Amino acid sequence: MAVDSSTEHVSTTKWPSPFGVRTRLVASSALMLFTELALIRWTGSNVVHLSYFSNFVLLGSFLGIGIGILRSGRAKRLPYYSPVMLGLLVLVIAWKPVTVDRGTSSSVIYFTSLNTTGPPVWVILPIIFVAAAVVLAGPAELVGRCFAELPRLTAYRYDLIGSLVGIAAFTGLSFLGAPPIWWGAIVTVMFAALMIPRPRSAAPTGRSLVAAGLSGALVLAPLLVMVGVLFHESTRPENSWSPYYKVQTKASTWQNVPLLTITVNGVPHQQAIPADARLQWEPQYGLPYERANVGKTPKNVLIIGAGSGSDVAIALKKGATHVDAVEIDPRIRDLGKALHPDRPYQDPRVTSHIDDGRAFLSRTDKKYDLILLALPDSLTLVNGASSLRLESYLFTQQAFESARDHLNPGGAFAMYNYYRETWLIDRLASTAQSAFGHKPCVDKVGDDLQQAVVTVGLTEADQTCSAEWGGASAITPPPATDNRPFLYLFTDRIPSLYLITLGLVLVAGLIGVGIAGGGSSYRRMRPYTDLFLLGAGFMLLETKSITGFALLFGTTWVVNAIVFAGVLVAVLAAVEVTRRFKTPPLKVMYVVLFGGLVLAWLFPDEWLLSMPVGLRALVAVVIAFLPIFAANVIFAKRFTDTADATASFGANLLGAMLGGCLEYAALIIGFDGLLIIAALLYLGAFLLRPKVPAVVRS
Repeated sequence: MAVDSSTEHVSTTKWPSPFGVRTRLVASSALMLFTELALIRWTGSNVVHLSYFSNFVLLGSFLGIGIGILRSGRAKRLPYYSPVMLGLLVLVIAWKPVTVDRGTSSSVIYFTSLNTTGPPVWVILPIIFVAAAVVLAGPAELVGRCFAELPRLTAYRYDLIGSLVGIAAFTGLSFLGAPPIWWGAIVTVMFAALMIPRPRSAAPTGRSLVAAGLSGALVLAPLLVMVGVLFHESTRPENSWSPYYKVQTKASTWQNVPLLTITVNGVPHQQAIPADARLQWEPQYGLPYERANVGKTPKNVLIIGAGSGSDVAIALKKGATHVDAVEIDPRIRDLGKALHPDRPYQDPRVTSHIDDGRAFLSRTDKKYDLILLALPDSLTLVNGASSLRLESYLFTQQAFESARDHLNPGGAFAMYNYYRETWLIDRLASTAQSAFGHKPCVDKVGDDLQQAVVTVGLTEADQTCSAEWGGASAITPPPATDNRPFLYLFTDRIPSLYLITLGLVLVAGLIGVGIAGGGSSYRRMRPYTDLFLLGAGFMLLETKSITGFALLFGTTWVVNAIVFAGVLVAVLAAVEVTRRFKTPPLKVMYVVLFGGLVLAWLFPDEWLLSMPVGLRALVAVVIAFLPIFAANVIFAKRFTDTADATASFGANLLGAMLGGCLEYAALIIGFDGLLIIAALLYLGAFLLRPKVPAVVRS
């Protein structure tokens, strides 16, 4: 049996909670993860910069968690700064919400409004990064205090259980479409339970009552301000919440035509318009039906990005006898179902699916006369992945080939959007040419937003173009691929905006750790450099798992939540195995880890996509979680024998922040390349591991 009986210096700061240490640890860890997820969702819904930089909040959270763990052994007071900062952050963002300005750069494209409101990016992003770090440092400090009272792996075990509770709670609220008032209420109750002192005797003194009152005010006053702001936002009749966005609706009329405008995260996103009016005002939406099938009416149509239903209504108007309407966001689909003037979702010819479009194609055997990508431009990233948008896997060469394979003889594939850049239109047309073997039809609509319709028949005889597309130019980027699905990235380099941001994040991390630790942080963490590298490598493995499962099973929030939970379960399993059984030496576990990395590298995604869904899931779980399990057995064995629990655990968490920055290397080398970086980090951890066997303390 593995020995887990180490003792630790217990903090002398009195803990006000009446709960036992294990309960406190589970509650603190659940609060930490729940608050992190809520911050990512809520800040992204009000600061549009974060719709494309959600990893920014995640990196700030990792910094704060690492600092909080390091502070826990030397802090003299409870972390009242955390609820105070949370209340201030919510108040500031609610006062000055932000929409993004695309600006003049063409290296990264934002599908958003072109007007800026609120503070500029260089002001609001540092504020949010620092605020996220301060907010998360509080719950992390509470977690660290518990680590000082329990054996190493016992503490880590309950920390993981609490994290799973936090994920489950937030996932449940997302499933129910709960507005932010519920997030705020839960965070408030948890902070109050963990940080407001209780009288320790039947007859408390006046001094103790005053102290308890001041503590309660420091915790509750800012949180009640937060709850008030969230209550106002949650009860506005035009607001509702999907698992991805804050959704706002506005009904109006124009030229006696009813319109429903849908705004998400503060950006105009869709308009539900009657099909007749849409085709009259914007006839380009009918072009796929004119270019495809050489004048024949497509009977069986698949629409990916069906949204509120306008594209579905047009398909019915054009004579489709059946439409499969795929939309990833259930709230937007439900709004269209209830409020679209044409009521297309009520038509018996329509079957709606809440799913990721690429995943739907990978699971269906149906064939279509027309497959249409109808303005699928998300305003958010897949949570936990640095640059993967919800629609990224729809526009790769492999995705176009999958669409081709689902066409009936004489069928066609088409897409339209406001692409804003000529090179992007040419890139999509070039991808269609590569997948189908001939040039597509390209119709451009003359305005600054460069709307275009790209249509390609199964064969060249199955399309009728008004003019031949001129072909890709010398500056047209090559087709995006499943390994590097960054359609909107023009260059083969990491954009300077990302590099500057990540550089500032790392500098802020170095300064923050130094200040929080009173100058001793780096000295305390120096013996645990291998744990720092283990944290960085683990973050890359987690990202690779998230993006891999997104490709195999969809970028939906459900898949994302399951993968996050699965990673934590794999880590918990590694801890339990290490606690209960005699595990192989570290050298052997490193061999298993590197073997898992080699297996993940050699097993291509194309093989997995060709498997039946059940077998695909089984093989994907083994490939993804074998290296995660082995890496965490290594961490658990090493963590058990450390002399300073908080410094070693803090080093591991700060390493995860470095891993979060290294994720952006995927923009150059693809997601598979992250396995190489992870392998190098793990090699460094292996070389820096203690050479002398640790003495088990009791």
